[in-house]
Amino acid sequence: MRSIAFADFLIGLGILFVLEGLMFAASPNWMRKAMKSAMSTPDHVLRAVGIGSAVVGLILIWVMRRPV
Repeated sequence: MRSIAFADFLIGLGILFVLEGLMFAASPNWMRKAMKSAMSTPDHVLRAVGIGSAVVGLILIWVMRRPV
């Protein structure tokens, strides 16, 4: 039996794949440039952006899932 949390996780993962796929399909050249830019960005900047993104995502999930 699958838990609701696991189902939510799979839905979120599916949305991630859809959005990423649409970005590559809509503008592969822009995505290629973005990846090259990321390769030259220092680790500490990428880490800070990643942590910030994760925190914003967790806050968004918390706000949407809390009982009203």
